[in-house]
Amino acid sequence: MNGSSAAGRALALWVRRVAVLTQKDLKQLLRDIPLLIFVVYVFTLDIYVAGVGMTGELLNARLAVHDDDRSTTSRELASHFMLPYFRNEGHVARSAQGLELLDKGKTMMTLDIPKRFDETLRSGNETARLQLQVDASNVALGYLAPSYVERILGDFAQDYVQRIRMSPISSGDPPPSIAFIDNRMRVAFNPTLNGHWFNAVGQWLTMMTVVAVLIPAAAFVREKERGTIEQLLVSPVSPFQVMLSKVIATTILVVIGSAASLYGIMQPLIDVPFRGSALLFFSLNALYVFNISGLGLLMATFVRNQAQVGMLTILISAPMTMLSGTWTAPESMPPWLAELVNWSPLHHFIECSYGIIFRGAGLDVLWPSVLALIGLGGAMFALCVRRFRRQFG
Repeated sequence: MNGSSAAGRALALWVRRVAVLTQKDLKQLLRDIPLLIFVVYVFTLDIYVAGVGMTGELLNARLAVHDDDRSTTSRELASHFMLPYFRNEGHVARSAQGLELLDKGKTMMTLDIPKRFDETLRSGNETARLQLQVDASNVALGYLAPSYVERILGDFAQDYVQRIRMSPISSGDPPPSIAFIDNRMRVAFNPTLNGHWFNAVGQWLTMMTVVAVLIPAAAFVREKERGTIEQLLVSPVSPFQVMLSKVIATTILVVIGSAASLYGIMQPLIDVPFRGSALLFFSLNALYVFNISGLGLLMATFVRNQAQVGMLTILISAPMTMLSGTWTAPESMPPWLAELVNWSPLHHFIECSYGIIFRGAGLDVLWPSVLALIGLGGAMFALCVRRFRRQFG
């Protein structure tokens, strides 16, 4: 009994010391006004701007039309290019004038409708041709624009053929019959293909990673600069307790910020759904922050001042984001680069976040990603403590 009582008292003392250190770190974070303003911004206004202002759709694309046919059919076709996807800048008299507008950046696309366009369509003996010229300086928009135009032309062609078939005054042989494929598609989890949901969650994941790396690293370097880290080490606390308290303080702050982002910004203002377990979501959120905070502390053992912390945070966060699958699917990467993705904690947390938020997935589905987070986080924290002991032990 005496042995177990002594062990219990030692454990309680150990936990109390970590709690006191965590309280100290939280107070220091709350007193750092510039850092606190940054944290509030990235979990509120930054998420809102990314969710509302960023879109993967083509909107307000400027279009100039050169109509050399001047028929009812050509005018009807031009009228299909309308807001919100296209902004028709009007007709140009010559094809060269459209190219000039394209060169000067005053339009994004020019559509050339040749002579005898309507006559060619009615005859059905040859293919009616159009010319679309697109400014692909912005590759993403240059990729989207032709696909939008192709869909508009496809709908226009179907309507035109149906009208010709149903017309009682159509002369000559009817157009050849066209076999249409009955293609029925069901979109799961995001049926309206709302890109704002993806943008908001993706930005939250990115900025949470930056904050989770930056805060513990900045707090640790601040203590190195002020010399308080040596004072802590001569007190009856271990290096592990010092590091753990900073990770816990960061985790508490980031989880609170994540809750504010989810319930204060993403759900009420952007209508992002939440279909899974909130308890599981925030538990994995804390696990991920613990993981990344260890990386921030490891980074802090190599730097000497706050400026170096900022530079290294960018150096670490940028490739981690690019190699995580946040904005680019790993399947689209070269094989050797796709293998590196598996070593990114953010990649595994993305699987958990999207699975819980959009699909309502549970641990029965997400357990491989959870195990990867635990393994990477444990290895990172162990390496961090070893480096800390070597530097200050």
